[in-house]
Amino acid sequence: MKVAFFSETTVEGKLPRNFENARTEIAWAITLDAPFFPLNKLPLDKKFDLGIVIIPKKNPSVKLSEVRKICGKVAVMQEGPHWFFQDYTVEWQFHYFNTLLDADIVYCHNESDVNYYLGLGCKDVRVMRSLMIPAGIPSRSEWGDGTMMGGNFVSWYGGFDSYMVAREIGNPISCPSMGRKQPQEEMIEDINYLDYMTWREWIHCLSQYNIGVHLMRTHAAGTFAMNCGFHGIPCIGYKGLDTQELLHPLTTVEVGDLDEAKRIGRKLKESKKFYDLCSDTVRKRFNQHYTEKAWRKHWEATNK
Repeated sequence: MKVAFFSETTVEGKLPRNFENARTEIAWAITLDAPFFPLNKLPLDKKFDLGIVIIPKKNPSVKLSEVRKICGKVAVMQEGPHWFFQDYTVEWQFHYFNTLLDADIVYCHNESDVNYYLGLGCKDVRVMRSLMIPAGIPSRSEWGDGTMMGGNFVSWYGGFDSYMVAREIGNPISCPSMGRKQPQEEMIEDINYLDYMTWREWIHCLSQYNIGVHLMRTHAAGTFAMNCGFHGIPCIGYKGLDTQELLHPLTTVEVGDLDEAKRIGRKLKESKKFYDLCSDTVRKRFNQHYTEKAWRKHWEATNK
């Protein structure tokens, strides 16, 4: 099956396995040997069996009819949480809704998203699991005593929740700088904010920490929990994300249960036996569910 991806990206064509910013959508394309094309620059001289459209969050004015000219089937890939489009104007909410109904397939991030899209009336809804392609980046077996938060102090990332738990653990705290970061965050004295970096730099950097905390209520691709899983780093997170629940069953809590999250954080710090159990569990589950081989097996079963 010849597959192509279409998005707002400026990237065009097939990408190498060691691409510096091989985020999940790039990893999908790499493993499927699929090219990427900008939505505003469709290759009208080419034909594909399946075109997967990633609708830009800030510009949902996509017409699948244009993609159909070069693709036998057209799919829409979930971008962000399934409710994100409800922040659009009413006009664009209905446009997005009709685009979903027009798609032959809707791919979503999590099993918990499936019934939402079915409830909207989408005719064929399938999970496309998140993926990372390390391409030479080693999985580390030794870390320093540091806690990595998964996101900044906005409701989208739930940074304040993560901070409460990270402080309870008591190790030095670091946090990536992301697009929604607030300027005042730099005033928080006990957080080391990392500079912006490429995806490969991020995976190398994460390997130096021994605990991840990402209490994010916004359920989307769940890449932080997956990246932690690659390194065998236990991640404390909320239910609802496939990456969190499949990889980190011993450190997953109900949404909003900060008390239990803090208890788990203390236990990871104080009990080597519990920490090793969590780390061993996530390594085994990563090999079961999130290696490239496991991803392709799931893709082939889902797309017979």
